[in-house]
Amino acid sequence: MLSKKNLEFSVDTLVFDTVFTSIGSTTKQLKVYNRENKSVKIEEIELMGGENSPFRMNVDGLMGNKLNDIEVLAKDSLFAFIEVTLNVNGGILPMIVEDSIRFRTNGVDQYVKLAVWGQDAYFHYKDLNEGTWPNDKPHVIYGYAAVDSAKSLTIQAGTQVHLHKNALLYVYKSTLNVYGTSGNEVVFQGDRLEPDYDDVSGQYYGIYFQEAQPSSIDYAIIKNGTSGIHLFSEDPSNPSYTLTLTNTIIENQARYGVFIYSGAKVKAENCIIAKNGTHSLLVLEGGDFNFNHCNLLGYGSSQNPSVGISNHYTNYSTATTNVGSINEGKLYNCILSGNLDTELALDTIQMTGVTLNFDFRNCLIKSQEIQTDAFYQTIFWNDNPLFTDPQNFDFSFSPSSILNGNGLWTSVVTDIFGAGRNNPPDIGAIELN
Repeated sequence: MLSKKNLEFSVDTLVFDTVFTSIGSTTKQLKVYNRENKSVKIEEIELMGGENSPFRMNVDGLMGNKLNDIEVLAKDSLFAFIEVTLNVNGGILPMIVEDSIRFRTNGVDQYVKLAVWGQDAYFHYKDLNEGTWPNDKPHVIYGYAAVDSAKSLTIQAGTQVHLHKNALLYVYKSTLNVYGTSGNEVVFQGDRLEPDYDDVSGQYYGIYFQEAQPSSIDYAIIKNGTSGIHLFSEDPSNPSYTLTLTNTIIENQARYGVFIYSGAKVKAENCIIAKNGTHSLLVLEGGDFNFNHCNLLGYGSSQNPSVGISNHYTNYSTATTNVGSINEGKLYNCILSGNLDTELALDTIQMTGVTLNFDFRNCLIKSQEIQTDAFYQTIFWNDNPLFTDPQNFDFSFSPSSILNGNGLWTSVVTDIFGAGRNNPPDIGAIELN
């Protein structure tokens, strides 16, 4: 015998966090209960928006806008799974979209409300870009957004850039300038805005420079990708750095924070690169680096040192080894620390025609083996930096830390947060004031 009682629901309103127009959300779950000792027949389950609704429902494996005659056994339940995709509305401000699901049992209607915050955006799908991106609404990249040869793209302060799975911002023989400011950074992250994705790495690839012209990134936050910044080679006509990276945070990449490969050149100041899956900084098959007042840290799940430097690479499929030069290999006032016993791996091959020119000064380096090469000068081996809370990305430190006042004077007059530096300065990206 079927009960005439009504149903109970796990929630009365199913709320979706912000999703971009045309991007599907995660699936939300609704549980429908029959608390009675008899079976209940649900005569109708109807998505009230019908075919025009942005929501989609699946009830116990049945999909559709209207389902009929579904029985729930005594003291049993069923699952409804709801998804949503929003259409472009041409607006700038976030929007709210609502609908409801009607459950009719024995002629009695009950409703569960559906609500989603939506956001329109500029969408890039395998397109070419130059000039200046507007910052009045987010930019979402599918596949890639490319800056082609001899072109230049500027990204203004406050721009929010969201990349879909495996997507990248691709700079090919061209120039990228990211001009964030303190408190109004340019943010690169995935396009899933639900809280469950706040700290999930590998949501997109990253920013890829190939034989790039002189480029710059200032005051950016790059998080939750695969390789935050990947640089491959350099345009032979470019005598300067491939990339100047300043006042930037790169965190929680699935593999590398900054990957310098096969001759690219990077100058970095006041950067925090931490909690990445393989290395925070990787130099492979040569390339130049000049890092000053940077935190190059582990503290994630990686079992590899936070910094890996090599001037060679072996392709095992062809049994060939390529060797490159490191004409400038500077680490000044940097912190190389983390959970491992050793956070620096240096592996080089010396041969005719190959230059290796390292210069490490006034750095804190964690290493099981204390190095004695002449290019290590005023190194603080294995001291505890006394960070406030490195697991939660707070790299401020105690006044009693060895970092305090043990830096080498440089022209970097402020720290990553804009605070003035003392003389002598503190080691790392943050100045204790």
